[in-house]
Amino acid sequence: MSNQSTQFSRKDFLKTLFLGSLMLPFLQYCSKKGKSLLLKITGTNHILGHKLWAKDFPKPTEEIHTKYLIVGGGISGLSACRFFSENNEQDYLLLEMENHLGGNSSNGQNQFSKFPLGAHYLPLPNKENTEIIEFLKETGIYQGDDETGDPILDEYQMTFPQQERLFFKNSWQNDIVPQNGISTKVKTEFDRFFKRMDDFRNKKDESGNYWFAIPVHDSSREDEVLQLEKIIFKDWLKKENFMSEELLWLLDYSCRDDYGLGTDYVSAWAGIHYFAGRKNNWSKKYKDQVFTWPEGNARLAKHFSKYIKDKALSNHLVFDVKINDNVEVLSFDNIQNKTKKIVAEKVLFATPQFVNERILNHKKAGNFNYVPWLLTTIILRNDFGGDEELAWDNVIYGSDGLGYIYDQHQNVEQIMGEKVITYYRSFSTDNCKKARKRLYALKENQLKNLVLEDLKKAHPLIEDFIIEMQFHKIGHAMIAPVPGQIFENSKNAKQPIDGKVFFAHSDLSGISIFEEAFYQGWRTAKNML
Repeated sequence: MSNQSTQFSRKDFLKTLFLGSLMLPFLQYCSKKGKSLLLKITGTNHILGHKLWAKDFPKPTEEIHTKYLIVGGGISGLSACRFFSENNEQDYLLLEMENHLGGNSSNGQNQFSKFPLGAHYLPLPNKENTEIIEFLKETGIYQGDDETGDPILDEYQMTFPQQERLFFKNSWQNDIVPQNGISTKVKTEFDRFFKRMDDFRNKKDESGNYWFAIPVHDSSREDEVLQLEKIIFKDWLKKENFMSEELLWLLDYSCRDDYGLGTDYVSAWAGIHYFAGRKNNWSKKYKDQVFTWPEGNARLAKHFSKYIKDKALSNHLVFDVKINDNVEVLSFDNIQNKTKKIVAEKVLFATPQFVNERILNHKKAGNFNYVPWLLTTIILRNDFGGDEELAWDNVIYGSDGLGYIYDQHQNVEQIMGEKVITYYRSFSTDNCKKARKRLYALKENQLKNLVLEDLKKAHPLIEDFIIEMQFHKIGHAMIAPVPGQIFENSKNAKQPIDGKVFFAHSDLSGISIFEEAFYQGWRTAKNML
C-alpha cells in the first residue's frame, strides 16, 4: 500500500469516527423518542365526596358515643386533636373521608423517593407564633436556644444549598428574583418595592397589632388596612407605579405559588401579606431558609400521629348532622359500606366550606373560591441535567406553571438511582369551577403534553429522560384570597351553631398555609373546651 493510500485511509477512518460521534446522540435520541412512558393519574377522592349531592346512603347500623367529634383530618383537625390531648381531654374521635390523614399535607412514594402531594415546606415562624414554635420543639426541629438567644435548629430539616434558581434569559441564575441582564431602572424598581414591603412588614396600628400578621386573625382592622382588602393587587401596583415586566412577573408568580391565583385576582392585602406577613424575626442566622422534606409537609402531619392513635377513622364521609341535646352525626363507612351514627357533645368541622355547605343545608359557600391544582411527579434517568446541579426549587420565568421541586434534594446520601422531581401548576383564572371541570376532564396524554410544554422551555430534551409521570389532581386545592375574602366573606361561616357545632379550616383564614390551618384547629379546640 502506498503512502498516499495509507494517508487517505487514516483520514477516512478519522472522518468516520467524527461523523459517528455526531450521529450517536442523534440515533440515541431517535430510539428514545420511540419509547413509551408510564403515565398514571391520582387525586383526592372526589367521587366519594360527590355522593354528598345525592345523599343516597344506607340507614345507620352502628352507634358510637364521644365527647368531642372532629370531622376532617387535615392540619386543622389534627391540630385540634393535639390541643385536646395536651389539655387532658382524651375523649375525642376524628373522621376523615380520604384513606389517609394530612389533607393537602400528604405524600406519595416510589422506589426512588418520597414526594409531596401538596404543601411541601414551612417557612420559619415569626417569634410571636409561640404555639408553632412549641410544636417545632416537640418535633425536634427546634432544639432550644444558644448563648445569644438564637434558636438552635436541625439543619438537616432545612433547605440545603442550592435553595432556588430561576431560568431567565436562556440560562439558570441563583435566586428567583430576576437579576441577569436587567436594566438599572428595573433594579431600582425592585429595590423600591422591597423597601415598601419592609415598611409594611413592621407597620403596626395604635393598639400594637401588625397590619399584616400570621395568623391573619391577629392583623390590624384599621380602615386603611381594610381598604387594601377591597381592591385587586394589580390595581394597587399600578397606582403605586410598579410596572416593570420582571417585577410584575415575580409578584404574579409569588401569588400563584401561595394562593393559586395571580395578581389579576387576589386582593392587594393578600399580595402584600405574602411579603410582609413573615417578619424574619425569630432567627438571625436562618432568616431566608425554610423547613422541607422529600415528602413535603406530610412530615409535619406525621408528627400529629400520636394524638390520633386509636382515635381516627378514615374512609368515613359525614353526610348529615342533627342538633338536639347532643349532636348526632351520620357517617358513611366507605370500606364496610355501612352508615354509623356518632353522638357527641360538641362537633368541630375541620372541613372546607364547600363540604360544610352539603352537610349543613343552611351553610352557604358561594363566595368561597377554590383553586384547582395539578402536581406531576416525574421519575427521570439519573443523567438528567448532566453536570448541572438541580436546586431544591427550580422556577422558569414566564412559565404557566410554578416550576418543580427536586424531591431528593434533602437526601444526605449520594443519589445512586433515578432522579425524582415534582412539578406544580395552579390554574389562575376568574372561573375556578370551569378550570376544575377542565382539569378533571384531561386524560394522561393531554396532561403529559401540558406539563412538558412548560418544562421544555428550560429542558428541551427532558422527554428523553422520563421514565414515569404521575399526575395528581386536586380540584379544591386552596382558598383564593380575592377581595373581601379574608375580612368579610368568612365572617358568618366562622360562627358556631348553638354552642355545639364549631368550624376550623384554613379557608376561614382566606390563606391556605400550614400556620393558618394550625391556628384554626388550635384556637377553635380551645374555644370548645
